[in-house]
Amino acid sequence: MDRRQHRRPGRTVVAVGILGLTAGLGAGTAGCSGSGAAAEGVPGAGGDPVAALHRAADTLRAAGSSKATTSMEMATGGTRVTIRGTGVYDYRRRTGRLTVVLPEDPTGAAEHRPITELLAPGALFMKNRGAGVPADKWVRVETASLSDGNLVTGGATDPYVAAEVLRGTRTAAYLGRTEVGGTEVLHYRGTADLAGAAEKASADNRASLRAAAAGFATARVPFDAYLDEQGRLRKLRQSFSFVNGRRRTAVAVASTTLLYGFGTPADVSLPRPRDIYAGRVAGGEGEIRPPH
Repeated sequence: MDRRQHRRPGRTVVAVGILGLTAGLGAGTAGCSGSGAAAEGVPGAGGDPVAALHRAADTLRAAGSSKATTSMEMATGGTRVTIRGTGVYDYRRRTGRLTVVLPEDPTGAAEHRPITELLAPGALFMKNRGAGVPADKWVRVETASLSDGNLVTGGATDPYVAAEVLRGTRTAAYLGRTEVGGTEVLHYRGTADLAGAAEKASADNRASLRAAAAGFATARVPFDAYLDEQGRLRKLRQSFSFVNGRRRTAVAVASTTLLYGFGTPADVSLPRPRDIYAGRVAGGEGEIRPPH
């Protein structure tokens, strides 16, 4: 058992983000890895799956920008909810914009308005985040202050941070060719270590990944990654686990990121200080207190 499973059991990701808004939805309703063996002759793999995955974030940065679709599934106590997002991302500036749609309530009605998220180095900005926030204001959260480093709190994993997690790949196997969105890709399955990823990550994401390594129930992250012939990440499914501080139960989260339309303009303008809400934001099991 990973010794990190007993760290900070009282902290909860649900209490500080979008997942808190979904905590009550559906209430009452009901990976393997290889040894890193070489994939000889496979374009883009460089003969070594682990090395190919370690390069994934750098390859995205070289690609410039893309469109992105995200999906986050959370399961706990027999309840499963899914949060979806769509938008664009600039890998050189490490900024992105997503429209995040929360799940319907148990009656089938759309309970929450879509949330606009702006992703930036060290920060997450959200509009339509919660009750009491003026319609023209943004909520700002420092990602390093979150116990999961914002890998799941926002309801969508930052695409570049997701790729940086692969820098911590310990074991991986090449499973062959398949297709994602009509593009032929190379399928890899493996396990990454968040602490190792933090050591090798860019300066912008190092603190967030360190927080995640300490805050999750385990720092091991099983994943399935799909790279195209140029080594660009096309699809990434990662499995995270954290401890719900109130119920002391394990919560499983599966985050899936799809990247396509490389070269699509991704101009993202961050909010001005006067447009950022400075009050408390109620939601789910806790509240966010944006910095003044």
